[in-house]
Amino acid sequence: GMVSNWTKIPPPLFKKVVIVLIDALRDDFVFGSKGKQFMPYTTQVVEKGTSYSFIAEAKPPTVTMPRIKALMTGSIPGFIDVVVNLNSPALLDDNLIWQAKTAGKRIIFYGDDTWVKLFPKHFVEYDGTTSFFVSDFTEVDDNVTRHLDRVLKREDWDLLILHYLGLDHIGHMTGPNSPLVGPKLREMDNILKKIHISLLSKEEASLPNLLVVCGDHGMSETGSHGGSSEGEVHTPLLFISSAFEKRSGPLAQPEHVQQTDLASTLAIGLGLPISRNSVGNLILPVVGGKTMREQLRFVHLNGFQLSRLLQENTPAYEKDPGYEHFKIAEKSHGNWIKLYLEGNNSEILLNLGKKVLKQYLEALKTLSSSLSKQVAQYDIYSMMVGTVIIMEVLLLLLLSVPKALSKRAEFEVPLSPPLFSLLFYLMCLLLCAVHVIVCTSAESLCYFCSMSWLTAVGVMMLISALMCGILSAIAKIFENSRLPPKNPTVSSYSWSEIDVLILAGTIGHVLSLGASSFIEEEHQTWYFLINTLCLVLCQELCRNYFLLKECDHQHSTNMKQNFDRIGETSECKNIDIPAAINSKLGKATSSSEFIKGSDKWISLATPWIILICCRLLRSLNQTGVQWAHRPDFGHWLTSSEHKSELSFLAAVSLLMIFFLVQRRCSLVSKIAMALGLLGVYSYRAAIGNVIFPWQHGGKDISKGITEARFVYVFVLGIVFTGTKDLLKSQVISADSSVKSTGLWEVYSGLVLLAALLFRPHNLPVLVFCLLIQTMMTKYIWRPLKFDAAQITIMHYWFGQAFFYFQGNSNGIATVDVSAGFVGLDSYVEIPAIFLTAFATYAGPFLWAVHLLCYLSSEVSRNPAAVGHGCFCYALMRSIPVAIYVVLVTGLRYHLFIWSVFSPKLLYEGVHVFITAALCLFFTAMDQNHSYSMQ
Repeated sequence: GMVSNWTKIPPPLFKKVVIVLIDALRDDFVFGSKGKQFMPYTTQVVEKGTSYSFIAEAKPPTVTMPRIKALMTGSIPGFIDVVVNLNSPALLDDNLIWQAKTAGKRIIFYGDDTWVKLFPKHFVEYDGTTSFFVSDFTEVDDNVTRHLDRVLKREDWDLLILHYLGLDHIGHMTGPNSPLVGPKLREMDNILKKIHISLLSKEEASLPNLLVVCGDHGMSETGSHGGSSEGEVHTPLLFISSAFEKRSGPLAQPEHVQQTDLASTLAIGLGLPISRNSVGNLILPVVGGKTMREQLRFVHLNGFQLSRLLQENTPAYEKDPGYEHFKIAEKSHGNWIKLYLEGNNSEILLNLGKKVLKQYLEALKTLSSSLSKQVAQYDIYSMMVGTVIIMEVLLLLLLSVPKALSKRAEFEVPLSPPLFSLLFYLMCLLLCAVHVIVCTSAESLCYFCSMSWLTAVGVMMLISALMCGILSAIAKIFENSRLPPKNPTVSSYSWSEIDVLILAGTIGHVLSLGASSFIEEEHQTWYFLINTLCLVLCQELCRNYFLLKECDHQHSTNMKQNFDRIGETSECKNIDIPAAINSKLGKATSSSEFIKGSDKWISLATPWIILICCRLLRSLNQTGVQWAHRPDFGHWLTSSEHKSELSFLAAVSLLMIFFLVQRRCSLVSKIAMALGLLGVYSYRAAIGNVIFPWQHGGKDISKGITEARFVYVFVLGIVFTGTKDLLKSQVISADSSVKSTGLWEVYSGLVLLAALLFRPHNLPVLVFCLLIQTMMTKYIWRPLKFDAAQITIMHYWFGQAFFYFQGNSNGIATVDVSAGFVGLDSYVEIPAIFLTAFATYAGPFLWAVHLLCYLSSEVSRNPAAVGHGCFCYALMRSIPVAIYVVLVTGLRYHLFIWSVFSPKLLYEGVHVFITAALCLFFTAMDQNHSYSMQ
């Protein structure tokens, strides 16, 4: 003790370390009733063995790759890692694996191939398994376990890492209460028993071995993960070693630690430097068996590393309470060392040591807390550039509203004149100068500055061109406002209740995005808006049927002529057939009488029927955050005791889907649809979700690959038939009826695909979606003669509501990953991403495609309808996204930025991408407008 060893790394505390990471292992799977029932050996070690048990709290996003980063670096990953999770790049940050390899440790890894991508060339031996193929429960774990016997007998390794995926896959497919969870936990218990006994048998007197059992994240009540619910963020963390004291008393509630604490603790245990960017604290009980001097040295090393990290990230670090506490503890530590070196072994030395240890632990906790809040370093320059482009595009869309919604439906961005203007070149030079100044003076790495100069100049030119286009559009508007209107009677427009509701609803929804609670419970906003819309539609219908004569003059501009005239009634009833305008007077009269008879009462009842449907759908899936834990009808149906009820509901739903969709299909497509829906039921029966009436005993559960591919054949067949008709109408002849038929065929194929990907209890969502579309088309939109813009916004609102009716939320945990692997026997990235995205956004997607089908069949009334619909749909998506980007940039230091605002931003980004694809499809189908213009 006379020679200073301050600069040296402490020697390792353990010879061999085995880390067993069980994906999606919730804390109650070990410490709860399931642990006692299915993991008896682990429970015995936890309660009576030489072990320490903790509950590790993971930070959102709770997906695998960011959690592995947190465990190995001790830092808090960014939210973009949710996207990168699909294809993980190599980890360049200082981490435990790199430190171990540098120190000459031999590391072996078996399991999730995410580790192999994050740490290439770090393992002396490895075998990666695909993490995304969630239909595989057994082989994915067997491929890890098959190496165990051989490796445990060998002595040529220091660190063994095993990552088991089977439990996570079971959660994704069937949820945490599935009967498959128990056997999987028992399998994991047997593996832990084998490893523990092997480590004990090979221990030497000098250094003990250590077994670490942990989860990367938990799982929600639906089996998914990614959010911040208790089930997703709480995972067990067990340290098992003969170095620890044997437990005597009953097990108390495990202490809570941070998941990032594991990196610091293992670094000390293996005699390695603590990772540079780690914000974790040393878990003291793990080193509690060492002398007081060693314990103080360990916590001092941890405190020194955290204080150095604070100095790098905070200019006024000396005023930080954690830094101040650390310096006080360091001074007390020096006094203790003096007493120790003087040979003082009294009670005073022990008590002073405990006091210093307590001071260090408080300092570590405060330092870690400060660093966790400051760890997010934002690239403000790149964010500002992106925000400016987004706001410019939104402004251009808003300035184009009058022309885009005119009879000619023109949407021209005036970019060519600005390209030859002096202002454009001056702006480009100014922006390039700003770019040079920012990039040369920036201290931290900037994404936009790291781009090539050619790309950067291109972005500057785009910003300048958009700005010049905006100024040109504003100048034209002022120029036109000075001219006298050509037709004063047309320019006067009176607002209806529908218009006021649409404007108020859009503004209200956009403003609500600035509050975290409104984002968490956004479904409530959309449910309120569509309920209000139904009531306003009911009022419009009552006025149309009962007060038409009195109010005809006032509402003539809003309803574009009511259908009490005989000729218009004929057009309304035969809107898909262009020849309807020339129908005979006698037929039109009888049609008029029919509408004013039985259909009138059905039409009046339609809003109330829709309200009932929406209320039923709300009971099916609890979503959001605050009340997501409450039981709903969906949970009742998916429980194993109610499989018969679920089977009956699924069968009835599939029959209803057939009757609602087949009306507009050709005979061949009707047969394909019927066989496809039968295949959907067969697929769900094969994987054990539903049963056939003649099934009595337990049937072997398969992956249902053959049945799913059988359905895919019919989906592709129906979509191909529709595409053929569309190409015929576009290339050979401009026949609107052929195009309309083709669009409905494509729509039918997409409905069949949605039926395959939806879980059985969600099939009523699809039924009600089709039912509401059918009723609104026949009894609301056609009789009331709404214009294309109003109908588009109604479609958009219902699409948003159905996104939440499916059980989705603004949290990552509600994404049904299993939908991406229906019919696949291995992980194929592009189909898996497409299927997952389609299943998640099926509601908005089907309502958007239905809008295109409906407007295309209404061209006899307004040739520009599809153009108006496309523009309004793009505008309705752009307004909330652009405003939200500004809001989320301003709120980047909000407490809930990672758990609430960031997941919502991710959802919005994907939704914009889908909307862009739909708008391209709209534009491609908008041929009638160009023909009529010619």
